[in-house]
Formats: sequence, C-alpha cells, structure tokens
Amino acid sequence: MRHGIAGNTLNRKTSHRKATVRDIAKATLIQQRISTTKAKAKESRKLVDKLITLGKKGELAHKRQAFAVLCDHKLVSELFNKIAPRFKERNGGYTRIIPSGNRRGDNAQLVFLELTEKEEIIVSKTNVTAKSGKKEVSSKKISTDAQVCELKKGKESEVKDIAPEKPKAESKKSIKQIDISKEKASKKFVGGIRKMFKRKAPNS
Repeated sequence: MRHGIAGNTLNRKTSHRKATVRDIAKATLIQQRISTTKAKAKESRKLVDKLITLGKKGELAHKRQAFAVLCDHKLVSELFNKIAPRFKERNGGYTRIIPSGNRRGDNAQLVFLELTEKEEIIVSKTNVTAKSGKKEVSSKKISTDAQVCELKKGKESEVKDIAPEKPKAESKKSIKQIDISKEKASKKFVGGIRKMFKRKAPNS
C-alpha cells in the first residue's frame, strides 16, 4: 500500500535525497539564483519556502528548527536578519523556476531556481577630475543580472587598459652572439687546464 509516500525520490535513498535537497536549498539562499534540473528544483523549492516562513516568524524555536536543517549558524542568522525581512509583504511565492533548455548528454531539462526578492548590490566608483584633482564618489544600485554582467565587462576592459606592457623580446642576433661568446670562454678555460696537466717530455 502506498500510504504517506509523496514527492519525487530522485532515484536516491532517503539519506542521499535529503542531503541533495538540503544542499540545493542552502545554495539558493546563499547565491539567490542557481541552475539545476527541473525535478531537483521542484523538490528543493518546498524546503526553501518552509525555511523563509520560519525566518519570517523569527522566534528562538524557529531558529532551532532552521538550524536542524541548514547546520550553519551564519546562514541561519542571515536567513532571519536579511533574507526573510524582504518577504514581509508576501504570503507565499518566495521562489520561481525559469526553464533554460536541456542539458547536453542526458538531455535533462535545466532550470534556474531563484528567489523572487533579491538583494540590491551597491557599487561605488571613484573618479578623479583633471582640474581640481579631487575624487568624486558615485554609488549605483544594481538589481538585475544584465546590469551586473555589464559592470563585469567594464571592469575587465579597465584592467586590460591598466595592464603593464610586456618587455620586448631580445633579437635573435644578440642571443646568438651571447651563445658564441660563452662557447669561446669555455674552450679557453678547458685549454688552460689541459696545459697545466700536460706531461713534459723526458730529457734526452
């Protein structure tokens, strides 16, 4: 009889399945967006939603329940102090699943599992004016993934411009001259040693 059996077993034993779902839930809370298969995402989002619900309640008993799953004090504190307060106005729907094609090899359906409310990234830049020589600090809030990618591309171009020039390689002629001079010096040294240990002819 199939009583009380619900959910996808993911072709794993009970302990292995619990570890898989727990690790995906932890990664989702830390990274805010991860890529995984559709079956794993459907099973993991249930645990993520339960953890965020515990974080919204915010009592000591709920912290202990969350720690029993996550086994990480730092992540539990972030869940109750930073992540859960973003979902105060929501009564559910803390995560979303976005399809992203099939995986090459086994043709498994891949998806993005992400939080619906993400943390805004604040980036500060320092610009030096040519006339006054003073530094101007400008801060920007970045919330979308496209803006983050543009920022990374800008940083890479700046690093390429600042990179020091490589020293020019020596010409082939100068290398050959150095090799010839080394060979001459070694021959002179060997010839001098031979003269020192050369046997003298007996007196006739």
